Amino acid sequence: MSPKCASIMPGFGLSFGVSVAYLSLIVLLPLSTILLGTSDISWSEFLAVVSSNRTLSALKLSLLTSFIAALVNTIAGVIVAWVLVRYDFPGRRILDALIDLPFALPTAVAGIALTTLYAPKGIIGKPLAALGIEVAFAPLGIIVALTFVGLPFVVRTVQPVMEELQLEVEEAAATLGADRLTTIRAVVMPVVLPALVTGFSLSLARGMGEYGSVVFISGNLPLKTEVLPLVIMGRLERFDYHGAIVLAGIMLSLSFLLLLAINLLQSKVGAMRSQTS
Repeated sequence: MSPKCASIMPGFGLSFGVSVAYLSLIVLLPLSTILLGTSDISWSEFLAVVSSNRTLSALKLSLLTSFIAALVNTIAGVIVAWVLVRYDFPGRRILDALIDLPFALPTAVAGIALTTLYAPKGIIGKPLAALGIEVAFAPLGIIVALTFVGLPFVVRTVQPVMEELQLEVEEAAATLGADRLTTIRAVVMPVVLPALVTGFSLSLARGMGEYGSVVFISGNLPLKTEVLPLVIMGRLERFDYHGAIVLAGIMLSLSFLLLLAINLLQSKVGAMRSQTS
C-alpha cells in the first residue's frame, strides 16, 4: 500500500480484517455449511431430489412468480418514488412511512392479512371471484405476496437517486424543446437505471427465498402452488435433511448466480452511462 493510500484511509488493515471476519462468521460460514452438507450425498440421491416433478414444478413457479413480482415492483416502485420525491401533498409522510411497513411487519402476519383479503369470501377476493379471477390459493396470490414484500426494495433504492436529480436539469431539457416523455427517457432514466436494476435484483432475490407470506396465500398445493422454500420446509418436517440440504444448495446457487449476473449488468449499464455523460 502506498503512503498516499495509507494517509487517505487510516486503519485500513484493521477495518478490512474486522469486515472480513464479520462477514465470514455471519454470512460465509453459515452458507458454506449448506454446500458442505451435500458432500456426503451420492449423485444418484442428488439427481433423484433435483429431477423430481415436485422439485421442478416448485422451482419453475418460484422463478416465474419472483420475476413477475420484481417486474411489477420495478414499474410501480419508480412511480411511487417519483410521487414521493416530486410532489408535496397531504399525507405524504404517512405514505412514505407505509413503504417500509413490509420490512417491519412479520411476513407470516402479512400472509394472513393478504389471505383474508384475497380469499374467495374476502373483501377483495369476493368481487374478483365473481369475475372468475382466483387470487388466494393460486399462483396469482403468490405474486401478490411477493409484490408486497418486495416493493420497498425498489422504492428505497430509487428514491435517493431521484432526490439527487436536480429539477433544473429537467427544466433545461424542457426549455430546449424536449417533451415530457423525451425528458424522462433521455434525462431521468439514464441516471435512475443503475439503481432501478439494483432494486429489481433485490426484489427478485427476496421473492426467491420468501416463505412466511407465501405459505398461507398459496395453499401449498403440490405441483400447483408450491414454491421451492415450501418444498424445503416439507422435507425438513419429514426429517429428510439430505433432500432439504440439496434443495437449499440449489436455491443458494441460483440466487448467487442471479445476483452476480444482475450486478454485472448493472456495472455495464454504469460504464455505458459514464461514457455517454
